Amino acid sequence: MNNITTIGLDLAKTIFHAVCLNQAGKIVKRKQLKRHELRRFFSQQPPCLIGMEACGSAHYWARELRAYGHTTKLIPAQYVKGFVRGNKNDYNDALAIAEAVKQAEMRFVAVKTPQQQDVQAMHRLRQQRIKERTALSNQLRGLLMEYGIVMTRGVNELRRRIPVILDDEKNGLTALFRQLLRQGYMQLLELDTHINTYTKILTAHSKQDDRCQRLQTIPGYGPIVASVFASTMGNTREYKRGRDASAALGVVPRQHSTGGQRVLLGISKRGDKYLRSLIIHGARAVVRSAQNKDDNLSRWVNRIRAERGYNKATVALANKMVRMGWAVLHYGTTYRPA
Repeated sequence: MNNITTIGLDLAKTIFHAVCLNQAGKIVKRKQLKRHELRRFFSQQPPCLIGMEACGSAHYWARELRAYGHTTKLIPAQYVKGFVRGNKNDYNDALAIAEAVKQAEMRFVAVKTPQQQDVQAMHRLRQQRIKERTALSNQLRGLLMEYGIVMTRGVNELRRRIPVILDDEKNGLTALFRQLLRQGYMQLLELDTHINTYTKILTAHSKQDDRCQRLQTIPGYGPIVASVFASTMGNTREYKRGRDASAALGVVPRQHSTGGQRVLLGISKRGDKYLRSLIIHGARAVVRSAQNKDDNLSRWVNRIRAERGYNKATVALANKMVRMGWAVLHYGTTYRPA
């Protein structure tokens, strides 16, 4: 029984390692492959199941190997770790992937299309520029404090106050620091330009994407949240129900149960931190405005807020938003308030 049915592929930049298993789970072949050898090797193999960790370049290779008739599945790296036996090396990692991909209850990552990766790339670039702007704002505020100039937090305050400070000749700033402050201010404006550009591109994409338009019928979903949620969920077939989607994003309670005693803790905070933060920010906006509304969702939010507090109502609504978002994408419908 030397017929290969399953291959575990350990991805890398230049040197890849593959472990091939037969139907009985026995190792048939182990192969070290250079990058230019990978396509030729898999084009010569019969159609089989290929498992890979969901890491850098995984979505690209999953699409490439599917073109040769193979079935490719991506596994979260933390789920592969439990199958590694012995010392950690590339072949043991590939064997663990091959064994994990055959598990009936294993959870997989949906293979992204190039268009979905485009959207995620825009979000990652926008997120990084926002981090850089926040770091620069804190740095400029801290430097000004050393010269006795104190400002409240917020980027808008910096944009408003720095030109006034530069024009004030009596604030005691040296010529050198004025030059440095002016350079920092120009850098801040440049980051604003980059962020606005990415935001405009994402907004335009959301207007052209039917999935994003349907997601925006749900309270709390704007163009930015809808675009990243749609690209992350993919075809939604990796989740059996909306609760699985919310669990994947870490907005469900974390369990520590034993002996038949059920213990629920705070939310698990698993999955995509960036998407989870956007969902919670959207939920916070809905909770804030629910006090003046009388629809079913607002009444539910107000009841949870009165019983459990503002923050727990926000997280509970975020959980509900993910479930509703999954249902809208999965069934091809829109949000119906009634």
